[in-house]
Amino acid sequence: MKRRLLTASYLLAFLISPFVHADSLPSWNDTAPKKAIIEFVERVTKEDSPDFVPLAERIATFDNDGTLWSEQPLYFQLLYIFDVIKAKADERPEWRETEPFASVLRDDAKAVLASGEEGIVKLLSVTHSGMTTDEFAESVSRWIATAKHPTTGRLYTEMVYQPMLELLSYLRANGFKTYIVSGGGAEFVRQWAEQVYGIPPEQVVGTYGRMEYEIREGHPVIVKLPELALNNDKAGKPIGIQTFIGRRPTVAFGNSDGDFEMLEWTTSGKGARLALVLHHTDSEREWAYDRESHIGKLDRSLDAAPSKGWIVVSIKDDWNTVHPGAKP
Repeated sequence: MKRRLLTASYLLAFLISPFVHADSLPSWNDTAPKKAIIEFVERVTKEDSPDFVPLAERIATFDNDGTLWSEQPLYFQLLYIFDVIKAKADERPEWRETEPFASVLRDDAKAVLASGEEGIVKLLSVTHSGMTTDEFAESVSRWIATAKHPTTGRLYTEMVYQPMLELLSYLRANGFKTYIVSGGGAEFVRQWAEQVYGIPPEQVVGTYGRMEYEIREGHPVIVKLPELALNNDKAGKPIGIQTFIGRRPTVAFGNSDGDFEMLEWTTSGKGARLALVLHHTDSEREWAYDRESHIGKLDRSLDAAPSKGWIVVSIKDDWNTVHPGAKP
């Protein structure tokens, strides 16, 4: 009987060993960043390690645009805004003579960006407010299910990064709670983040506007107002983290100077911390940009990374695959 039990145990060990030891990050090359991630996770999850982090404190925050999915040639939420403006143009003929709407209708993205915050606020006021949260959710869900990237022709949800999907799964398998901390709109990202990233709506922290509770046609609704409550970018990110998460992250991952304060806030805490910066260096499989980019500018964070111990991840050098379904 004892021999049978031993034989069964060896057989079970043989069968599961390929899965136990399987590479959890197959789209990552065996370079320094991958090794640092694995070493960190193993160190903070072993109970006898001096750097052990209790389950409740294993918080990992990720920027979205340019970190979890692409962000060129424009932020995808801005492309959503453009499509909504175009769809409503027949109802608003005055837009053809009014900026920045006229530039949107001419597909002049450079002019739209040149209109600055004031111009973007005008676009947001007609595409993100005056409607209920349910109406906005339905609009975003329709768009994300059908709209395609202007360069690649892929659905925007296919422009996510396969290595980052693996990293999210790897961290969750090791007890981490994964959050999106985005400069994009929280209500926009919440409509598809769970399906695409496995991150539920309550774990999405983003820019958001004020809302109010109303009764419309006898039914309670929440209405989006044209007033900004939190710009969850730069210094706004640690504020958003403290407001909605209430714990300093153990791991943070960004790709631009808009993430500097989140990375700084994370690594200034006590105990083991890990901060990573995604550097877009692959002009063949994606885009190559950093210090002079009009989108996702990476200058200050790139300079600070070595002295602060932040790990810089090069798409060209450290990833063998970029998007799901792409050839390695």
